[in-house]
Amino acid sequence: MRTGDCQEFVHKATVTDVANFMNLMYSIQHLRVGGKRMGMNSAMRIAELWRYPVKSMGGERLQVAEVRETGIVGDRVVQVVNAAGRTVSSRTKPKLLGYHATLGVDGEPLVDGKPWREIDVRDAAGSDARFVRHDGVERFDVLPLLVATDGALVAFGYDGRRLRPNIVIGGVKGLDERSWEGKTLRAGEVVIGIQDLRERCIMTTFDPDTLVQDVDVLLKIRREFGGLLALNCNVVKPGRLKVSDEVTVSS
Repeated sequence: MRTGDCQEFVHKATVTDVANFMNLMYSIQHLRVGGKRMGMNSAMRIAELWRYPVKSMGGERLQVAEVRETGIVGDRVVQVVNAAGRTVSSRTKPKLLGYHATLGVDGEPLVDGKPWREIDVRDAAGSDARFVRHDGVERFDVLPLLVATDGALVAFGYDGRRLRPNIVIGGVKGLDERSWEGKTLRAGEVVIGIQDLRERCIMTTFDPDTLVQDVDVLLKIRREFGGLLALNCNVVKPGRLKVSDEVTVSS
């Protein structure tokens, strides 16, 4: 359509005509070619990076992350255990979610701004609970990385922090992540292998700020997503990730 034609169209158009025209232009801008969305803003990018220095506690949002074979540096390096040495998590002790952990400049976790060794966690996790530090891969429930996508978070409809992802990818249409099992993500210097979708647990029912429980959250995940949301991933190639890095998916 030439400029003159556009001007004539605007002068003569009804509200319905304009709406239809805008819908047509949107559709053209978001055409898919070879399975990829086309358009000026179609690239997938790193939208959020998260680290949880103490397992089951609130985490910290990052702009840059160093990723090794064992995950994001500083992620879940301190855990809470009971007298038998078994990990205590917010699945059974949700008060742990009320603490906020960050990583200090010395590489040691801080809990609500204090060194983790100075924190008495027994009120939240039981009379025999204590902290231990361990940075082996055994500290993860499944794999070192959990990846979520903005499209799936929109469909989820709740605060994405309930899922506790390490990486959130932006620019993903709807539930496209559900077709990514077995594929590979590339972002910045990092290559990530996608294993499968994560089975969600009772932790998702607790509000990350108030700790108020809403069991409907997990019921919705089971009803609408088959109990599975976000992706279990491992690190194929370590490196540096930053927010805004472009992301590609390949078989």
